Amino acid sequence: MEGCAPYTPVACVLHERLEFAVLRRLTLELRWTDAAGSHAARVQPLDVTTRDGAEWLTLRRPDGEVVEVRLDQIEAVTEMPIV
Repeated sequence: MEGCAPYTPVACVLHERLEFAVLRRLTLELRWTDAAGSHAARVQPLDVTTRDGAEWLTLRRPDGEVVEVRLDQIEAVTEMPIV
């Protein structure tokens, strides 16, 4: 991606938490910052992938839009209780 800062690898713990959330279909409260600004949303994680030398989380936003977030742009992750 043109204009993006070089990828900074994230801790294995974060990567594993996100993979677990995908497998368990957990809802996450996620905060991240990207070129468009700061975001906070309750999201459904769909996949964790690696490509172009970076790791990515594919997620579904509350409005149904599916987006990708680079893992090093994530500022906070909270698993929401299963009800």
